[in-house]
Amino acid sequence: MPQGAPVLIVRLRSLGDVVLLTPALSALHSWRPDLRLCVLVEPFCEPLLEGNPAVSEILLTKTFLATAAGLHRRHFPVVYNQHAGPTSALLVALVGVPQRVCWTRRQFSFVYNVLVPDPGDRIHTVEHRMEQFYATGLPRAPIPPARVYPQPDAQAEVAQQLAARGIAPGKPYAVLHPGAKYFTKRWAIDKFIALARGLRDKHGIEPVFNLGRGESEIAAEVRRLSAPEFVLLDALGLRQLTALIAGCRIFIGNDSGPTHIATALGRPVVAIFGSSSSVHWRPWQTKNRVVQNDFPCNPCRGDRCYAFAEPRCILSVTLKQVRDASESLLAETSGAADVLNSAAMQARKMQ
Repeated sequence: MPQGAPVLIVRLRSLGDVVLLTPALSALHSWRPDLRLCVLVEPFCEPLLEGNPAVSEILLTKTFLATAAGLHRRHFPVVYNQHAGPTSALLVALVGVPQRVCWTRRQFSFVYNVLVPDPGDRIHTVEHRMEQFYATGLPRAPIPPARVYPQPDAQAEVAQQLAARGIAPGKPYAVLHPGAKYFTKRWAIDKFIALARGLRDKHGIEPVFNLGRGESEIAAEVRRLSAPEFVLLDALGLRQLTALIAGCRIFIGNDSGPTHIATALGRPVVAIFGSSSSVHWRPWQTKNRVVQNDFPCNPCRGDRCYAFAEPRCILSVTLKQVRDASESLLAETSGAADVLNSAAMQARKMQ
């Protein structure tokens, strides 16, 4: 492509998928910084790309027809469909882009004229995403880490919220996220609370529970079992959530979007897996521990347990396993407190 050419990259749906696209964006930008990378995401994911130096423009979906019309007017020479679902395929079909890239064996594959062989199931999602770009000219090289960029105003706002709840700037805290899309991925809340007490009593690390706005039932259970013992933040926007995680000493959570955000912020991560695949979704290039017990039925779709009367994969994860993983990671990353203090000082300057 000529110098300065615009490149359309489509990645709809979940937080984790958008986060795990960022290594490919970094690799493309490092190789061809002249290209204008324009990434189409759904509006709730916009903060994940805010401040990313590899992204020239964040494009947000509207109604289907309005989105298609807006893209058609842009005259992109190439589109990479990193989503590959039916909605995004129909969008690609309507926008009139000459070069349309996707993997083989996807729905509506006739829409694409550059079909990339699927690399298979035994690689990380980041590596899978890279294949579209390798197949169309990006040289193979070490893959960068995932990255999201906390914004100073959000960091200052979160610092104020924590201070109002007794966590002063410079005080180490852990973020615990007991939510996940499916019950087969959710570790028991009472175990999270027992783990939180150990972090506070043994390490002096204040636990902060976080849950999304759609996880009110889980938040209610956390309150029932622990309020007012621990801080619970369950109404943060995505910019504020990113700022919260950016300052934490350690992140402990189920396989979910916030876990991938913590990875992209370079925080030490303990990731608890049940029905999903830790091969595909484990933390990418950050200090981490993965806790998962092997079952022959893993991975599965996760919307129900397909092999047993209950999801043994997540129910079998013990408090000792997660506690040992957390202890080991804290010992390995003891210097992370310096990073925390630096972030806290920066937040104070912005107040």
